[in-house]
Amino acid sequence: MIRHISIKNFATIEKAEIDFHDGLNTITGETGAGKSVAVEAISLALGSRADTAYVRSGTKKAVIQMIAEDKNTEYIITREVSASGKNICRINDEIVTLGHLNALCKKLADIHGQYDHQSLLNPDYHIHLVDLYQKDRILPAKEKVQRLYETYTALRARLKALLEETAKNQREQDFMAYELEELQNAHLQIGEDAELEERLELLQNSGQIYENLAGAYQIASEDECSALSAIKHIADNLTEIASYSQDLSELSQRTNELYYELEDIASSVRDCRDNTVFSPEELDETIERSDLLKRLKNKHGKSIEELITYAQELEEKLSGIENADALKEQLESQLAQQRQELLAACEDLSNARKEAAAQLEQKITEELTQLNFNDAKFSISFKQAEHLTAEGFDSVEFLISTNRGEPLKPLSKIASGGEMSRIMLAFKKITGDYDEIPTMIFDEIDSGISGIAASVVGRKLREIARTHQIICITHLPQIAAFGEHNYKIEKQTDDSSTYTTITELVPDEKVQEIARLLGGATITETTLRSAEELIQSSK
Repeated sequence: MIRHISIKNFATIEKAEIDFHDGLNTITGETGAGKSVAVEAISLALGSRADTAYVRSGTKKAVIQMIAEDKNTEYIITREVSASGKNICRINDEIVTLGHLNALCKKLADIHGQYDHQSLLNPDYHIHLVDLYQKDRILPAKEKVQRLYETYTALRARLKALLEETAKNQREQDFMAYELEELQNAHLQIGEDAELEERLELLQNSGQIYENLAGAYQIASEDECSALSAIKHIADNLTEIASYSQDLSELSQRTNELYYELEDIASSVRDCRDNTVFSPEELDETIERSDLLKRLKNKHGKSIEELITYAQELEEKLSGIENADALKEQLESQLAQQRQELLAACEDLSNARKEAAAQLEQKITEELTQLNFNDAKFSISFKQAEHLTAEGFDSVEFLISTNRGEPLKPLSKIASGGEMSRIMLAFKKITGDYDEIPTMIFDEIDSGISGIAASVVGRKLREIARTHQIICITHLPQIAAFGEHNYKIEKQTDDSSTYTTITELVPDEKVQEIARLLGGATITETTLRSAEELIQSSK
């Protein structure tokens, strides 16, 4: 519920304070007085996009403040738009994002204008209205359809990917099998290439290695004055005198240890010498194996470890190709089962919609009758769409006949804008009962109507105002007469500026304003009496 709005430096409004009330609040004014400016200001407070063009000329910023209530909670909403383009939103003096403000204001108020005709003419919007009508039953069924549809589309995507991958792999199957066979025949082992390089180095230098080992062993052990003989002689001499002192004993012990260590080294040198045999066959085999590994690494641009992993991947892909038919059958079976579940859920959703639509048809027809469509027929058409969607398989469109004898046609085919205004009001009366939005703002929805139709619309607005706060911008006296609280917008100019003011009217001023709407600039006693009669008849 909107209680108060303050407007500063917004377009032609320098400063305005408006207190709104429960029930039907009507705002009138001459053409060009600024009624649209007031609606734009309210719209801005409710979260619409800011436009620097609305900042009053010569000022730095426009400020709109609104006090609103929802479920016993009061909100103070502030919008500031600077001439430089800076935009600030506040709720209860706390800065918030525009998205946050929008989320709140959607619960507070809804603005309806001639643009709503376009949404009502769009068949895609019709199913949304049906779903909301019995949302307690329809929305759970709709959520089930959405869950099943997500699973269905995921399975369908998996099957499509499998078929594409299988087709691609089958084209490459022979090549993959050749590569796998080549890698498997190579019997690759991690680290083998490094070991081969080391072995090749030994084999290629085996002659020199043998000569050096033989020479070393000869010096150490075989010569008449070998290193072992010399150290043995030293050790024997020291052993004879080791008992005379601790130092001599330690020297004797160290020399003996040196002898045994050199003896062990000489034995290892001999073994290495004896095992160092030049084999042209082994050298050729080692070179051939090393070349094979180098060729495979260069061919694939991978290390031995990566080639082993690649071979495993090839094996898995080839196995996948062989098992693709089985997996394809499994996915097709799951997809068919999921489709049946989805179709069943869509059928349940469609039945719920059709039951809701039957009730909605009746209620809309009743509302249209009250809005002076005495011969109107209204129908909600259901067709099954070509493709399943997350919304089900229903294609819904509203059909109407406004004159006796005429066939039902889509809403988009009816001619008059005045008829559209009343039809839209009928929908707002019904939807307002279940969307739980406390305030409805109507911006000249009376466009294209007059006379009796205007009085009917005014009465309907008063009826809706029993359960909602209504703020209605109108240019028709028949509708303004129904206002429980009336406001007048006036534009004034001086030598340098234009000013728009908004004033709440007392009863006598309401009579004057309605008389002006009836008779134009000249207000006579006759128009005043007509205005009083119009107000009286609206009660």
